Amino acid sequence: MQYAIVFSSQTGNTAKLAQRIQRILPPEKLIYYGAPAAEAVQADLLFVGSWTDKGTCSPEITEFLKGLENKRVYLFGTAGFGGSSAYFSQIGNRMAQNLPSGNILLGYYLCQGKMPPSVRTRYEAMAQTDPQKAKPMLENFDRALSHPNEADLDALEKAVFDMLGKA
Repeated sequence: MQYAIVFSSQTGNTAKLAQRIQRILPPEKLIYYGAPAAEAVQADLLFVGSWTDKGTCSPEITEFLKGLENKRVYLFGTAGFGGSSAYFSQIGNRMAQNLPSGNILLGYYLCQGKMPPSVRTRYEAMAQTDPQKAKPMLENFDRALSHPNEADLDALEKAVFDMLGKA
């Protein structure tokens, strides 16, 4: 089965997930790796990844997903906020809503990813006017700095192998 890994990564977090998927699957079956492109849709299985933008996938991944027809798709991605599987499920479900009917969603995996320093600067400014609101945001930012970590990547690997066992 030929596969493609299509992704958008703003800070490198989602790229780390894409690299892990590429590393664990047979290289001879990989027909495309990179940003959304027409040649990727020739694959039997598409791994499609994105950073989280306003609770769903990035605009370029949204457009790519909406253009798919009769494909088997596994979604993956990262989000700056984390710690809750329910939150990641909400994002995964929103991402999946971009797939037209006729496509088969094989599953998804999301984990926390570090955010750019500009976000912390914004939270620090917020702390000047609303310290109670800013405190958990700053704490989350600091927790996110180590993600995706090896445990996140191992969990992705397990999720992909579990999906392939069922596919």
